[in-house]
Amino acid sequence: MGDPRGFLKVRSRHELAERPVQERIKDWLDVHAESGLQPWTQEQAARCMDCGTPFCMTGCPLGNVIPEFNDLVRQGQWEDAYGKLSMTNNFPEVTGRICPALCESACVLGIHQPPTMIKLDEQTIIDQAWNLDYVKPLPPQRLTDQTVAVVGSGPSGLACAQQLTRAGHTVVVYERADAIGGLMRYGIPNFKLDKSLLDRRVEQMEAEGTRFETNVEIGKDISWDDLRSRYDAVVVAIGSTVPRDMKLPGRELDGIHFAMDFLPDATRRVWGKKPVNDITAKDKHVVVIGGGDTGSDCLGTSIRQGAKSVTVLQIMGKEPSERPANQPWPTYARIYQKTSSMEEGGTYVYNTDSVEFEGATDPKNVHEIDGATAEGFVADERGHVTGLKIVSVAPGDNGPFTRQPGTERVIPADLVLISVGFLHPDTTTLVDQLPVELDRRGNVARNDSFATSQDGVFACGDAGRGQSLVVWAISEGRSCAAAVDRYLTGATELPASITASQRPMMLPR
Repeated sequence: MGDPRGFLKVRSRHELAERPVQERIKDWLDVHAESGLQPWTQEQAARCMDCGTPFCMTGCPLGNVIPEFNDLVRQGQWEDAYGKLSMTNNFPEVTGRICPALCESACVLGIHQPPTMIKLDEQTIIDQAWNLDYVKPLPPQRLTDQTVAVVGSGPSGLACAQQLTRAGHTVVVYERADAIGGLMRYGIPNFKLDKSLLDRRVEQMEAEGTRFETNVEIGKDISWDDLRSRYDAVVVAIGSTVPRDMKLPGRELDGIHFAMDFLPDATRRVWGKKPVNDITAKDKHVVVIGGGDTGSDCLGTSIRQGAKSVTVLQIMGKEPSERPANQPWPTYARIYQKTSSMEEGGTYVYNTDSVEFEGATDPKNVHEIDGATAEGFVADERGHVTGLKIVSVAPGDNGPFTRQPGTERVIPADLVLISVGFLHPDTTTLVDQLPVELDRRGNVARNDSFATSQDGVFACGDAGRGQSLVVWAISEGRSCAAAVDRYLTGATELPASITASQRPMMLPR
């Protein structure tokens, strides 16, 4: 800590500038006009208090040594900063861009000032490390005779694979899509996470010795039991991919899709690949059901595709602008933050529930919402969705929400995107071919050492935890790799029991 009064001298945060809205909605490039080292970067890092009890580190699932790398940023010691950060985080270029920054919510300075810019420091450190050629492959000094199959190439699978490869094991990552990255590749739009960042990490991992097999679906192309017989250990990192559906009247109409059937095709088109579902928002009234990060991604994607209007429905109320009393420091607080997509257009409607999908509705019942008119909203006898009936809700005594009488109305909808979360991983073939126990929510049950009920089979990330954050996925991948290494080397005895009901606490996505 070079200046113990740094947080008193620099009291405000300096965020990265974003490109003008009318410019960025015409392309799929990063929304920011700035990246990497800025004139104010080191001054901002000097705001870190080195408070003695770094709650920021306890808030971070990875346990990043935040005060130390903040001070190294202040000094411009980029190689040392990269070394300190990479001790705990395999992919800071990802967390530095899309993590909700649980660490900043736990920052001591955040009690009475805007918190330290930890997330941006991570991004700056890794960008500088790549620019200055500090990021090198770290192949193992010796190889063991142990082999591991990692199924799934999301953040948990990749972190697990990288750690095991560096420990000397022979690791093969299997991915059913045509490119590595899981939801980081096709689930997050390019304007939030440029895919070239993933490509260079994959190149690094290949240089270290990790092998990748794409377009291979375990359970179909290779059976799970056959995979287990080929390898000394198998890690299930398939993510939580079964979407939560909405059983409403009219659900069978055309034009109603899950968000994760829509978003991947947008990225495929950007990178010149053939769409799978070929869903587009062009010239359509789009309604997104669900106001989380994925809903925001649907909004930004729809705007770039040329939608007539985009309405995002959120059953919850608008988050408060200040930390609420029931979410005290240093816990993660749900505070209203306008995303880059929200600044680009569209309309958010809060405290609203969906009632019924309509395929033929009288245009007179359509309400104008912030300029979104009923133009083109006509009855469609072909069975395609034309509208969505919604109703206002409020907190109720007999349940979380009570529908308010007299508030029902219909909004135009040529394309409806369901973005209300995920239920559990797709374990159909896994349970049939290599029976593992599931917990009560349908996730793969595992013990404290990430071991499933099948010997030599482990589970990490959303596959065992449930839908969560990318930072938790990386953390679990690293911890699972340590457990697999202990299993392969016989360093410790794994607990034999599996308690399906025990699950780690879930945090917001």
